[in-house]
Amino acid sequence: MAKPAAVIQPIELVSADETITIEMTRWLQHLRAERRLSPKTLEAYARDLRQCLDFLCEHWGARVTLARFSSLEATDIRSFMAMRRADAIASRSLMRALAGLRSFGRFLEREGKGRVGALSAIRAPKIAKSLPKPIQISAAKRLTDADERAGETRETWVLVRDAAVMALLYGSGLRISEALGLTRRDVPQPGEGDVLIVTGKGNKTRMVPVLQNVLMLIADYVAICPYPLAPEGPIFVGARGGPLSPRIIQLTMERLRGALGLPDSATPHALRHSFATHLLSRGGDLRAIQELLGHASLSTTQIYTGIDTERLLEVYRNTHPRGRDAATSKS
Repeated sequence: MAKPAAVIQPIELVSADETITIEMTRWLQHLRAERRLSPKTLEAYARDLRQCLDFLCEHWGARVTLARFSSLEATDIRSFMAMRRADAIASRSLMRALAGLRSFGRFLEREGKGRVGALSAIRAPKIAKSLPKPIQISAAKRLTDADERAGETRETWVLVRDAAVMALLYGSGLRISEALGLTRRDVPQPGEGDVLIVTGKGNKTRMVPVLQNVLMLIADYVAICPYPLAPEGPIFVGARGGPLSPRIIQLTMERLRGALGLPDSATPHALRHSFATHLLSRGGDLRAIQELLGHASLSTTQIYTGIDTERLLEVYRNTHPRGRDAATSKS
């Protein structure tokens, strides 16, 4: 049985009175219980709203009340955004802050506590789209080989565990949280299955294939792990037997980057990029890759996989009737 969501403790702010803090607490509780947002997202939204309330308190010269907040003007929001940008805050963080403020405004409106129309009048900052940087196939394979770290003083089972996690990230395109969230019961024995049921963002589950050689790496780790692994417990555990922290895998990648001469962009998440990019470069269907990655939008997958323009042009030239005519006339 799933554990009930923890109750968010009442919030106290110097910059706002009780009418705001009560609604802010209720809003965060709603986001956790109904929207199932992650603790990190809740923390970021709460921080953004606090910063806005602190700014408004100074901007207006008085504590913020619910009534005053409901009468926000577009100029107030623009002033807050300008202040944040002056602090060298990235556009992506500004966009998240505006999204959080709009979410709070919509919550107040649904609850009949006011309508903050000014928030909808503000345009979200533009974000430059940057293509992910996949790891080369040869390097990705070496990252999943425990022998690459044979000179380290760490215990063998730890090296084998880390290699198994890396293989899972690259072999199935999982997010690190998805891989470390797997229980022993979730992972089939080699030869007894070839799919995983993964819980991704928004508590959505999806089926992803898993390679037999990856299952064998996981089985090798399980066989030498010094801790008992309960069927309902995490399959990947840390040095003391508790759930494995993502930070451990990040540090492992940092050490391997130095050993293999990889750039700083080679992170555990880059293995997910590599999974998608390498499938696409070998003729994988974009919509199938979208399903494997658990993306709601195909446009997200297009950016994620870093589609090669030259490859698209080649497909166009080889498949469009006029493109084939042009190629024939040159021969």
